[in-house]
Amino acid sequence: MKYIHELAVWPRFAWDYERIAPLLGSVRNMQGKLIGRMETLGFSLRTEAVLQTLTMDVLKSSEIEGVILNPGQVRSSIARKLGMDIAGLIPSDRDIDGVVEMMLDATRNSGKALAKERLFGWHACLFPSGRRGMGRITVGSWRNDSIGPMRVVSGAMGREKIHFEAPDASRVELEMKRFLIWFNSSREFDPVLKAGLAHLWFVTIHPFDDWNGRIARAIADMQLARADGIEQRYYSMSMQIRRERREYYDILERTQKSRRITKEGIDITEWLEWFLSCLGRSVKATEETLTGVFKKALFWERNPAETLNERQRFMINKLLEGYEGKLTSSKWAKSTRCSQDTALRDILALVERDILAKNSAGGRSTGEARD
Repeated sequence: MKYIHELAVWPRFAWDYERIAPLLGSVRNMQGKLIGRMETLGFSLRTEAVLQTLTMDVLKSSEIEGVILNPGQVRSSIARKLGMDIAGLIPSDRDIDGVVEMMLDATRNSGKALAKERLFGWHACLFPSGRRGMGRITVGSWRNDSIGPMRVVSGAMGREKIHFEAPDASRVELEMKRFLIWFNSSREFDPVLKAGLAHLWFVTIHPFDDWNGRIARAIADMQLARADGIEQRYYSMSMQIRRERREYYDILERTQKSRRITKEGIDITEWLEWFLSCLGRSVKATEETLTGVFKKALFWERNPAETLNERQRFMINKLLEGYEGKLTSSKWAKSTRCSQDTALRDILALVERDILAKNSAGGRSTGEARD
């Protein structure tokens, strides 16, 4: 079995532009509409959207590799590193801080060149202790294959199935040098296509001992940030890949075993079709991920914030975020640190304006927010 990195034409790639052009056009249109919509929101809502998106991105990209992170710690780590002053922050482990640092460097510093030293820094962030579980990881340098070839396998010991075998470690330095020259070049083709190609190329080289997939997705996110032309992230491709994890690994394996070769190079049309389709679905999924943000935006458009006092604005935002249980004057008073009489006046004023509705099952101080 030969893999694409063993072919004489490697790493020259080719694709059928007529097949992918409609997908590319659709994705670029969706990206533009989403960014335009987000720009109409206020700064605080955009910041909230970025926090939600980045939190899901870190969680889901790690889940693809079978690693489950604590959502509260991830959210807190991102908020602190972005300088966001929000309630409920908790301490985060250095492993989580490392993943967050890598992801933020990739997307918020996307305009900077990608160099070997930067990649080594990312890898060191992912393994601050130099270990994964009980095993030691070669951190901050290319793999050396000291314990055998780099393979992607599945199945029980003794009955393993080899899905992919990466280039020999002796090739990695040259392969990565070639990749980085290409990635940092300004070759003229669509930057979204470049994101898909960079993802495939890097993960095929598999230059590190571990977490090559996570870094490949960070590189793709870096290129997508360049394509969007903004630092803020409003969609998470990793979240969509997590939903389509089996298809993701299947298309990678098929592409890396492909024998479709044209005079221009290795035909990766099928991979790019899947990548663009998945990206499109990730942009669409933003409607679901940011439902609370869009709900807030609609509410505050209909009910200008300056017509409400600070306590009312605070509690309405909590309700729009999904307040658990019934809202009572005592809960209002505790949350806003005011007297219960003041809380009751705040609530009744909102009921009178039809912003809150009394709950028929409760007393006169119970209510729920209207959409």
